[in-house]
Amino acid sequence: MTNHNPVRPRIGVLALTLELYETLVPELRLQRETWFREQALPALAPVGEVVFDKAVFRREDIDAQVAALESQGVDALLVVLLTYSPSQLALPALIRTHLPIIVWNTQELPAVDDAFTTAAMIDNHGVHGTQDLCNVLGRAGVAFEYVTSHVSDDGAVDSLGDFFAAAAAVRRLRSMRIGLLGYPFPGMGDFALDTTHMAATLGCQWQHLTVEDYILRCSAAADGDAADLVATYRQTYDVAADVTDDDLALTARTELALRGMVADNGLDALTYQFMAFGDDERTPTVPFVAMSRLLADGIGFGGEGDIIAAAGTTFLNTLHPPASFTEAFTIDFAGNSLFMSHMGEANVAMARTDRKVPLIARKMQITRTQGRQLELITCFQPGPATFCALTLGAESRWRLIVSAMTIADFGPLEMEVPHFKLTPAGDVRDFLTAYAKAGGPHHNAVCFGDARSRLKIAADLLGADYREI
Repeated sequence: MTNHNPVRPRIGVLALTLELYETLVPELRLQRETWFREQALPALAPVGEVVFDKAVFRREDIDAQVAALESQGVDALLVVLLTYSPSQLALPALIRTHLPIIVWNTQELPAVDDAFTTAAMIDNHGVHGTQDLCNVLGRAGVAFEYVTSHVSDDGAVDSLGDFFAAAAAVRRLRSMRIGLLGYPFPGMGDFALDTTHMAATLGCQWQHLTVEDYILRCSAAADGDAADLVATYRQTYDVAADVTDDDLALTARTELALRGMVADNGLDALTYQFMAFGDDERTPTVPFVAMSRLLADGIGFGGEGDIIAAAGTTFLNTLHPPASFTEAFTIDFAGNSLFMSHMGEANVAMARTDRKVPLIARKMQITRTQGRQLELITCFQPGPATFCALTLGAESRWRLIVSAMTIADFGPLEMEVPHFKLTPAGDVRDFLTAYAKAGGPHHNAVCFGDARSRLKIAADLLGADYREI
């Protein structure tokens, strides 16, 4: 079920050489292409699917190659100077392209020593071509990233990989489809938005989904499919003794309904407001278990009808999976931490690995439903993490608020909600003050590991503010 793997970026290579060498050193271009295929492409393979045809040296061929890469749907453009190449040949195509641009300043030769020759110099002289090109890109106002590394360096392509991952996540964000089931929680202002502005700036689309469709899909779910899911629940989770097969069957039907809505509407993310389910007395139960499992499959979520949080969680889960929607509920002053939770939704793929996740029935119903409301009491695996919130700042400018955190070794407690603790690098008091002053919303997301470099690149690609606290 779970999807821990990031979206694999597709990267188009624009490799440049000098037309003069076609007559002076006619074998040079083929030699440089061979080196790139045999050494550079294998180094790049772990961080992306690389599309490389051949080196080009005429403006019309550069234009054609960039256009071809755009038509193939690559996420970013990797520019490599295999020899020197005059900047004005590539500049028009790089001004026009919508692709994020990164220039990789690299070469075959690792060292210049007493054995250095003119032939070796000719084989390894792209650096001043990158300087020429980046100067004119800057003068033309074209955004680009720049990395210098040799393919044999430790972590030679790590920075490239961060850029590629950010570009792929931004591209997915631009075409994201978010389903709003029901209506937003009345009066919650920090996720209020102009959806036209969102479509115009982030590119996200949203679609309204009805509780009635959810109810009808629950009723129409196949008994055999529901029984298979019940067996999965019992095998995978620590099912509480008082949870019956009927409880599990009802929960399974809601999962089948929600998965059907996601598939039929081509959704990347969902948001719902739990009270909306109680407005219709036919509602079987709230899909807490279903949403926690969908998060594990890479479908984003935002609570209370928060379209922004749904987009932000999906974005982080694309950029640096796995990621989960969450919310700070209580300050642990003594433990210098935040107690994080929500009504019933957490990415079960991030659960502790030393025990099964408890599956329980809530004693306190969160809204009116016909059946009992089941939840997975997910507590996250301890270790380094990144906290991230997508929000709107002044003048409707998008903002990413980011912080390095640690998921504490904590839980599960005897509670009816998923929960975990986050510890900031500094004092929790200072973190909360800085977060509030940065405009941090009450819905946010968290992922394992350190995603800060990727998030900073992504903010640049989005034209968004980046606030690290």
